[in-house]
Amino acid sequence: MSWAELASSAWLENDVVQLRPVRPEDRAGVRAVAMDPDIWRYFVSQVDTEADFARFFDAMLADLAARRRVPFVVIDKVSGRIAGSMSYGNLAEADRRLEIGWSWLGREYRGRGVNRPAKHLLLRFAFETLGAERVEFKTDVLNAQARAGLRGIGAVEEGVLRSFNPMPGGRRRDAVFYSVLRAEWPAVDRRLTVPAVAP
Repeated sequence: MSWAELASSAWLENDVVQLRPVRPEDRAGVRAVAMDPDIWRYFVSQVDTEADFARFFDAMLADLAARRRVPFVVIDKVSGRIAGSMSYGNLAEADRRLEIGWSWLGREYRGRGVNRPAKHLLLRFAFETLGAERVEFKTDVLNAQARAGLRGIGAVEEGVLRSFNPMPGGRRRDAVFYSVLRAEWPAVDRRLTVPAVAP
């Protein structure tokens, strides 16, 4: 099976979260947390209206069906509700490389210990099941919170690609890249297994 096929049938779980590929019946649950403008401040797409959300959610389903990207819903095990979404994308299987991105969490789940265990599950599946050699992340150079989160999980900052892509409103985004390599995975795995200390 291809990486996209394997990931598209994965159900990932630990004590804190469950991750599974998005389904059409998740529309209402995703919408309940997605209509928050703070989520989209550094995203390449904007979700301000019902029409925006419909396009956004339909794109998740279309990307999954076409195996372009594998969007997961993140389910908080305490509440049983959808907390947000994260994806595998840019699956370069021949090069043993993929990206974890398109990550967002609803307001009540940010800073609540959901991001770290969710990223841990995605990294573990990428390295231990898919056999990736490199997992990469990118974010807006202005997104200080995301950058701190990536450093917090043990990803290494690699550099900035200037004027990487357009953003809503006309700004050109400088994208900063991070990665975790296979040789680094055991140490990252140990780091993520230990609960994060609250600031």
